[in-house]
Amino acid sequence: MTFSLIDAVIVVLYLAGIALFGILMGGRQRSARDYFVSDRAVPWWAICLTIVATETSALTFLSLPGMAYAGSMIFLQLAIGYIVGRIAVAVFLIPRYFEGDVPTAYAVLEQKFSPALRRGASGVFMLTRLFADGVRLYTTAIPLALILETFDIFPSADRTAVYVLSMGCLTALTLLYVFYGGIRAVIWTDVVQWFIYLFGAVLSLVILFQLLPGSPVEVLGRLAGQGKLTMIRLLPEGGWSAFLSEPYTLLSGIVGGMFLSMASHGTDQLIVQRVLAAGAPAPARRAMIASGVVIFVQFFVFLLVGALLSLHFGDSTRNPNEVFASFILHELPVGVTGLIIAGILAAAMSTLSSSISALGSATVMDVLVPLRRSPLDESQTLRLSRRVSMVWAIVLLGIATLFIGTPAIVVELALSIASYTYGGLLGLFFLRLLPIRLSVSAAAAGFFLGIVANGLVVLFTPLAWTWYTLTGTLLTIGIAVLAGRFFSAKRTDSGGQS
Repeated sequence: MTFSLIDAVIVVLYLAGIALFGILMGGRQRSARDYFVSDRAVPWWAICLTIVATETSALTFLSLPGMAYAGSMIFLQLAIGYIVGRIAVAVFLIPRYFEGDVPTAYAVLEQKFSPALRRGASGVFMLTRLFADGVRLYTTAIPLALILETFDIFPSADRTAVYVLSMGCLTALTLLYVFYGGIRAVIWTDVVQWFIYLFGAVLSLVILFQLLPGSPVEVLGRLAGQGKLTMIRLLPEGGWSAFLSEPYTLLSGIVGGMFLSMASHGTDQLIVQRVLAAGAPAPARRAMIASGVVIFVQFFVFLLVGALLSLHFGDSTRNPNEVFASFILHELPVGVTGLIIAGILAAAMSTLSSSISALGSATVMDVLVPLRRSPLDESQTLRLSRRVSMVWAIVLLGIATLFIGTPAIVVELALSIASYTYGGLLGLFFLRLLPIRLSVSAAAAGFFLGIVANGLVVLFTPLAWTWYTLTGTLLTIGIAVLAGRFFSAKRTDSGGQS
C-alpha cells in the first residue's frame, strides 16, 4: 500500500480541524499573562496530558520505535527515573511557583538572586529549546517528506527542499492557533492530540500483531528469544570499564532519568508554563506525578512497536529514524495510514506549539517587559507577545533545517542537547532552594562556568549523555560554593586593609 488520496483527505481534515479547535478553545485573551499562563485554572488531568503531549514529539513516535528496532527496550530504564524525578519536582519546586506572581520559571530565581541572573537563565533556556526542538521539528518532517516523495510532487527538487516545505507547512498551521488562542489553545489541543497519537500507536500494535505469523504470545516469545524485550541491563556490555560511557544501564538510566526529569520538568519553561496554568500547587502536583506514570506506559507502547517492526522486516539494516514512517506509508491499509500520520502530526504539533509559546513567554516576561523604561498596557503587551511568538516560530524553522539528513538516532540527539545545559539550570535552582548564603556573583559564576565546564566534559570525556545533567548540576553547585568562598575571602581581606 502507498499513501492514498483518502489518507491525504484525512490528514488535511485533521490539520484544519485542530487549528480551528485550538482557536475556538483559546477564547479571547485580555493580557499577556492570560495569553501565556491563563487567568482561568485548567483541570489537573488536562495539565497531566498536556505535559505528556508536550514532551512527546514526533521524536517519540518515530525515533523511539527505531531504538527498539535496532536494539531492545532498555530505554524504559530512563522512564523509571522520570517518575522519581517528577515526584521530587512536585515536592520541592512546584510550591515555589505559586509563591507570589510568578509568570515564568526563572522569576523564582530573581527572588533570591537578581533580575540579571533571571534573564541569563531564561536565555540559556531559549538556546537549549531552540536546538532541541529544532531536532524535533526536523523529525516531524520525515513522514510528510516521504508523502511528498510518494506523490512525486517535486521530481526535480532535492531532499532538503522537500523537508523545508514539510516543516514550513507544519510551523505555519501550528503558529495559527498559538497566535490567536494562547496557552489555553495549546493545552486543549494537546489533550486532543494525545488521544489521537496514542490511538495511532495502539492501532499500529494491533496491525503488527495481525501481520506477524503466530499468536501474540508466540510473537512475544520470539522477541524475547532475540533479546528485543530486554528492559533491564545491570552492567554495560563492555563491563565495569564502560560503566560511565554506556547510557543504558539500570543505574545510569534511573539516576540520569531522575536528574533529567527534575531539570526538564522543574526548570524548563516549556513544562512550568503548564504547571502554572493549574492555578494552585495541589492540582499541579497531581498532574506532574501522574504524567510520569503515563509517560512510562506510553514509552512501553512505542518501544514494543519498534520490537515488532524488527520481526516484520526481518533485519535491522534500515534507518531507525525512518523505519516506522516507512511502514506506515507503504504497508498499512488505506485510511489507517492517514489516521496514524495524523497521530504523528498530533505529537509533533503539540510539542511545536508548546515550544513557541514557552519561548515567547520567556522572552516577553523575562527580558522585554522588565527592560522597558516605560511600561506597556495590557493590550500592547498582548500584541507584543503575539509578534514575539511569530518570530520564534520562524527561528525554530530555520534551526530545524540544520539537522536535515543527520545520521544520529534523533531522540538521543535531542535529549543529549537538552541534558548539556539542563545541569546548569537545575544546579541554579538547587542553589535557590538550599539554605546556602551566596552572592549573586557566586551564583552567576557557578551557573555560567558550570555550563562551560560541563561542555568540556561532553567534548573530552567518554561520559554517556545520561550523566550530563548530573555532572552539570554538581559542577554548578561546586563552582558556586567555591566562588562564594573566594568572594567572601576577598571582601574580608579588603575590609582588613581598610
